[in-house]
Amino acid sequence: MSDFEGKTSFAAKLINEADYIVALTGAGISTPSGIPDFRTQKTGLWEKNDPLLVASLSTFLNQPKVFFDWLKPLVKDIYFANPNAAHESLARLEKENKLKAIVTQNIDNLHQKAGAKNVIEVHGSISELVCLNCKIKVAFDEHLVNNFIDHFLIPKCEHCQKFLKPSITLFEEMLPVDAWDSAFDHFQKADLVIVIGSSLEVYPANQLPAISVSNGAKLIINTFSTTPMDKDADLLLPFDVIEVWPKILQKLNIK
Repeated sequence: MSDFEGKTSFAAKLINEADYIVALTGAGISTPSGIPDFRTQKTGLWEKNDPLLVASLSTFLNQPKVFFDWLKPLVKDIYFANPNAAHESLARLEKENKLKAIVTQNIDNLHQKAGAKNVIEVHGSISELVCLNCKIKVAFDEHLVNNFIDHFLIPKCEHCQKFLKPSITLFEEMLPVDAWDSAFDHFQKADLVIVIGSSLEVYPANQLPAISVSNGAKLIINTFSTTPMDKDADLLLPFDVIEVWPKILQKLNIK
């Protein structure tokens, strides 16, 4: 039996034996859908820009054109992206009541596009805009996106005409409290945690799996890179996410 076959079989066994499974997903689950990650050498977004100079609250407030110039290609990548087999596999696991929640560090809405229902976005979502002055929220819909991408028309608040901020967590901002509290609660209850596409380097989301492990939960990590929690993992899956998860579902007899 190959290493891939053996490890995916063991993953299926751990999933079958668990009662409360929670997934944590990072940029690596969405790179096969054409969305660049932030930290990969040469291709990561932070290789091209200093995040504090383009993706901070200060930049949005004081140099909005710089902020939106950085945001534009990312919005374009996200808006035209489709969920891949890994997103779809997690949605299937949720539908089969195997997966209680997907906690994601991603802002791309691809889990929801794949059909997942209980998705907790701890870094916010690009699909919504908020006015920091009026506090109103609006959908970043097709009309606004196309005007932004094609004509660089930055969305403005209808009431005060200030620029609308994407509902994503920028540097210098706190994580959304409700999302964080919900994620924390799920990881407290989990007896199996599945980490997919996260290097577990970004605080505080990287602390969540440790909460579960300290409570005795099993841990599966599916990334190409090493993580600070590899030594705590019951199973490491250093394989492509879009190959791993359909194979695991096949072994679970989930179609």
